[in-house]
Amino acid sequence: MKTLYLIRHAKADLKNGEVADLYRPLNERGYSDAAKMSRTLKDKKVMPQLVITSPAIRTYSTAIVFCNTLDYDTSTIMLAPGLYESSAKEYLHVISEIDNECDCAFLVGHKPTITDCANRLTKPFTEEIPTCGIIGLKSTATDWKQFVKFPNELFLYDYPKNNSLLAR
Repeated sequence: MKTLYLIRHAKADLKNGEVADLYRPLNERGYSDAAKMSRTLKDKKVMPQLVITSPAIRTYSTAIVFCNTLDYDTSTIMLAPGLYESSAKEYLHVISEIDNECDCAFLVGHKPTITDCANRLTKPFTEEIPTCGIIGLKSTATDWKQFVKFPNELFLYDYPKNNSLLAR
């Protein structure tokens, strides 16, 4: 069985218009929300075997907070340039290329693409995933190339203002 957690980056700092979009950092609330959401996964004993993120500072920082909370080696975070300013098709390509030895992966990305990707991987997901929102998908697929083609089960949708780890 394959399990994928799609995570939208936490709140980014919008104050400094001098900083290029790629380099915008998380703001104080972003760090707080990432810590809160990562603790909920730790409480559920979730442990990724792979963490993939866009190279944007806000996504990478979100991934680092999650990894630190989950005691995952941050030096093994995979930067995927194709996740920045791209399409759901590119997200699906990145997912399909995950090594099949991995059964549980995190993908940290951006709006609206992270929601578009969730919609392609499960029954239509009509809400926009909020900042630091988490979508959990699982499948009986035996490899990641099948995972991106199969209808997957949405078993988790959570975000900072909800924080109840809803199972659907």
